[in-house]
Amino acid sequence: MSASNVAKEPGPQGEESPVVRSPSPEEKKKREYKEFGHDEEKPTHANVDMSLIELKAEDLYDKEKVDLETIVIEDVFKLLQCSEEGLNDEEAQRRIELFGPNKLEQEEQNAFLQFLSFMWNPLSWVMEGAALVAIVLSNGNNQPPDWEDFIGIVLLLFINSAIGFYEERNAGNAVKALMDSLAPKAKVRRNGSWLEIESSGLVPGDMISFKIGDIVPADCRLTEAINVSIDQAALTGESLPQSKKLGDQCFSGSTCKQGEAEGVVISTGANTFFGRAASLVGQDDDTTGHLQKILAQIGSFCLVSIGIFVLAEILVLYAGFRYSYRRGLNNILVLLIGGIPIAMPTVLSVTLAVGAQQLAKHKAIVTRITAIEELAGVTILCSDKTGTLTTNKLTIDRATIRTYGPFSADDVMLLAAYASRTENQDAIDSAVVQALGDCFTCIPFNPVDKRTEITYREESSGMLKRVTKGMTGIIIELCSRNKTEELENRLEADVEEFATRGLRALAVAYEELDGQDPEGEGNGLELIGLLAIFDPPREDTKQTIDDALALGVKVKMVTGDQLAIAKETGRRLGLGDHMYPAKVLKDGPAPGGKHLSLDEMILDADGFAGVFPEHKYEIVKRLQGLGHLCAMTGDGANDAPALSRANVGIAVEGATDAARGAADIVLTEPGLSTIVHAIRGSRVIFQRMRNYSIYACAVTIRIVVCFAILAFAFKFDFPPFMVLIIALLNDGTIMTLSVDRVLPSMTPDSWDLAEIFAYAVAYGIYLTASTVALVTIILETTFFYDKFGVTFNGNPSPSGSNDYQLHMIVYLQVAIISQALIFVTRSHGFFFMERPSVALFGAFCVAQLVSSIIAAYANFGFTQIQAISGGWIGIVWVWNIVWFAPLDWIKFAMKATVIKKLRQRHEAAQAAQAITGVPITRTQSRAASIHESLYSNRVSFIRRAARKVGFGSKITMKPEELQRFSSIQAQRTGATLARNPSRTAAA
Repeated sequence: MSASNVAKEPGPQGEESPVVRSPSPEEKKKREYKEFGHDEEKPTHANVDMSLIELKAEDLYDKEKVDLETIVIEDVFKLLQCSEEGLNDEEAQRRIELFGPNKLEQEEQNAFLQFLSFMWNPLSWVMEGAALVAIVLSNGNNQPPDWEDFIGIVLLLFINSAIGFYEERNAGNAVKALMDSLAPKAKVRRNGSWLEIESSGLVPGDMISFKIGDIVPADCRLTEAINVSIDQAALTGESLPQSKKLGDQCFSGSTCKQGEAEGVVISTGANTFFGRAASLVGQDDDTTGHLQKILAQIGSFCLVSIGIFVLAEILVLYAGFRYSYRRGLNNILVLLIGGIPIAMPTVLSVTLAVGAQQLAKHKAIVTRITAIEELAGVTILCSDKTGTLTTNKLTIDRATIRTYGPFSADDVMLLAAYASRTENQDAIDSAVVQALGDCFTCIPFNPVDKRTEITYREESSGMLKRVTKGMTGIIIELCSRNKTEELENRLEADVEEFATRGLRALAVAYEELDGQDPEGEGNGLELIGLLAIFDPPREDTKQTIDDALALGVKVKMVTGDQLAIAKETGRRLGLGDHMYPAKVLKDGPAPGGKHLSLDEMILDADGFAGVFPEHKYEIVKRLQGLGHLCAMTGDGANDAPALSRANVGIAVEGATDAARGAADIVLTEPGLSTIVHAIRGSRVIFQRMRNYSIYACAVTIRIVVCFAILAFAFKFDFPPFMVLIIALLNDGTIMTLSVDRVLPSMTPDSWDLAEIFAYAVAYGIYLTASTVALVTIILETTFFYDKFGVTFNGNPSPSGSNDYQLHMIVYLQVAIISQALIFVTRSHGFFFMERPSVALFGAFCVAQLVSSIIAAYANFGFTQIQAISGGWIGIVWVWNIVWFAPLDWIKFAMKATVIKKLRQRHEAAQAAQAITGVPITRTQSRAASIHESLYSNRVSFIRRAARKVGFGSKITMKPEELQRFSSIQAQRTGATLARNPSRTAAA
């Protein structure tokens, strides 16, 4: 095939189709083909004297003075006090001091403070207090400090901190990822010459240059543009690359896909569109995470329980029994060491970390492990469209091809492909050629005429033929053959139908040439077809959405693309088309509409279109305010603020560094199916954490109530060191819960702490009864001597309530049945109906073996214990088995009574919320808020501490709307320069 052509390319999405007339001699009515796109605004001049104005903050949006979105480029130069010759080195250095470098500042964390932060929460404080008591306050009654307990407590604290510190140091930094996304080099005009410098050295007023393949290094207004097309999908979510002309703005971080340009820098660093997004990512550093709030409440339960019985012991033992100082202190240490679930943060962290490794098998990388717990409770998934729900690749919708005349849909596709380039393709040519499947040669095009054209020789007939494709209004204007009123009406209807569905229309026309001259006239172009271009959904997206709905998670689309496109995508995916433009987030629901408030509208909507970063952020924030846990998926830098704000931010495969840095979970496999695996996996992990929480609270009740009652009833003084041994063995066993076998729920999980505490109290009191009953029988009777012949150093009864062998018997009984409780808390039915993991069962067996060996052979000289006989060990095991059996029935009784009432009350509250539309929440006191903050994300604590001691600084920005972003940028820059005029008059 030989070809000569004149290729003329249709304009990008974002330009309105022109009004065209029929080419017939007589005047016909005007036809306006309402193609899908934006309105184009013409340049204007400022309405004030630019040499005198000094704009204030309240003037930023006053269009009566200046509208820098449409202001002519000459006035921009006046505001920025610069010219097309660029700046000199002296002026550039002055502006660096005024505006700062063109980069995002990264805060450095102090490792030492970060490590110490893991010991900074109320649970750790109690243990640290116990350590101080053991070493500082235990010097009474001519006895040395309690070094053994002190070393054991400190060792336990350091082990927990080391694990947490290691995990935290591996976490990513969102601001760093955003900073790394900035272009490292830039071509700039300085001292009248072009040179390449580090992009961080750019300042407002600099003249820069970039070409195809370059990343725009700073926000700028174009002073020269040659066939420029900019891909800013990662910033704005728009599917098509945007054509840029003289005076248009280009955003930092966007990519030049075509042509070359020069421009004047209007904003740099943290003041760019990209930098504002970066500042929003770090905006919520001091907020308390969901898991930390739960830890605070569980910690409060344990602390209050311990505090009550410590106070009771102080009153009874000292005031009532007149205990010596050291003896009473040892009893208090037992409650402090044994009652505090010091390993809770570490156990939950290890559970989450192991869960993160399991999720990695499903191609989901977890960058913030506490997000796993929050993902289990997510009720709403807010998803970006471009590149997330869709492929971000333009495609011809074969099902909607319209044909006119004798040509079939395949013929139209073939001829359209003839008029498409296969080298250096733009997005539209690529979509057409890929739909055909074959490749053809095409010469570069002229975008002014908004069409492509090719003249080729048909090998079978030897005839010359010509094909053109482009914007509908342009193509129908050129057609002269078989062009009728009926055809034009039909075409107009088809174009309007495409526009309402968010589809871009592309018309195709064809003619034959009479001679052999490729430049000769043909027999007249005839309209043969209309193609629809769209960004198709990913193949697995619809199934993923259906799966999410089956798991009780509602999906909402939140996109920067246009409303018609969003609705069409929603219909194709089954999301629905009940969507709104972003302006409703500012204006609120229409008066008299079905929605009484903006919150109600957001909750009811299927999605929002045309949103900016702040809009996405606001949507997520409001949904959270309504009591929902939100997940946000995205792939572009414009998604980063909402990804950071969401309870769980999910960056899909192929996401930008900015999105990955802000996200909590990063997908490494295309599509959203991995999210379903992650949700199911997170619910498995949640069940493991819930099981441990019930266990930990129950053990707290069991220890403090048990040993307080023994002290009150028998003046029983249990050695603190043995409680520490129990705690170490328990925590080692419970670590294996991270790989336990559990089933995920089919509805979002939530922490019902009332249920957890109710179970804990019931189990704790029952286990207390098992120990008190054993001690009572031993002290008050000779039952075990009479039946089994066991003795205490040859005597049928112990020498007293503090016999060293009695201490060992109590140690073994408490250690065994306390650990066995986990098999009851982990199961929903009978414990033997739900098989535990091999790791959990194995660890339990090892721990009990160690406990039995200690009971049989340990004669520690520094603590009040003595080894017991094998007969006593057997009696304790049988005793525990007998008491363990009814634990399942206690669980069932609780479900049928207390738990049932708690759930009925919860359902009633939810029903009330559904009627009113307002979540029922308890007003939080300032003290409670401060308490929760003590368990907050440790990075937040470190950042606060580091700033106080001067270890780093952080950029903070107040979020503002970006619709008129170029106005804000250039105007602020101009105002700064007006207040700081150049000493060298380098304007």
